Amino acid sequence: MKLYAIGDLHLSGNPPTKPMTIFGEHWNDHWHRIKASWSSLVHAEDTVILCGDISWAMHLDDALADLNEIADLPGRKIILRGNHDYWWSTVKKMSNATNENFLFLQNNFFAVGSTAICGTRGWNLPGNEFFTPEDEAIYRRECLRLETSLQLASAAGFSDIVVALHYPPLYIGVEESGFTELCEKYHVRTCIFGHVHGEDAKNAFQGLKAGTNYQIVAADAVDFRLQKI
Repeated sequence: MKLYAIGDLHLSGNPPTKPMTIFGEHWNDHWHRIKASWSSLVHAEDTVILCGDISWAMHLDDALADLNEIADLPGRKIILRGNHDYWWSTVKKMSNATNENFLFLQNNFFAVGSTAICGTRGWNLPGNEFFTPEDEAIYRRECLRLETSLQLASAAGFSDIVVALHYPPLYIGVEESGFTELCEKYHVRTCIFGHVHGEDAKNAFQGLKAGTNYQIVAADAVDFRLQKI
């Protein structure tokens, strides 16, 4: 039973209505490459965490074509919201619409063997020159959502914890954030994230900090291959 992760699939139907090559030729045929990696690695008993920005669809009904393609791939799927997942709805509506083929990570956690998968979307971090009072409110809410998830896992007796976010929890040159403080407080083993692409991905902190390993899984940053966690 293995655990894998990838983020930022940015699907838009088949054939795609929004080809990702507008962001660079390295995105050419990216979904085929992700599927090839997925099929070669993942078995029915394994779990894949999808770290947001799954589909460009604006509404849940329109996202089903993309979600159904993912559902057809092997393994259990845990999915969380990205900033472009405008189709995201209530957990109940999404579960019903997808025939319960996904586990939606929001104010909860999921067990993968002896490991707890916790997480939330995350948000822009304080200290950014474009950080606004509106950002502050969302940032604080996302920190609360992550702590809720971590509290539930801890109360259930889990000590091996993986946190999944969409936004990076830390950037190079920034010492800490509410998300990293929570990872330290709850002794999180690994924190995975996506959101940043191209040269921007190099600005996100990766590596070990206060006992937690921080690892980017944005699709283009990992050559469109699932990452073992």
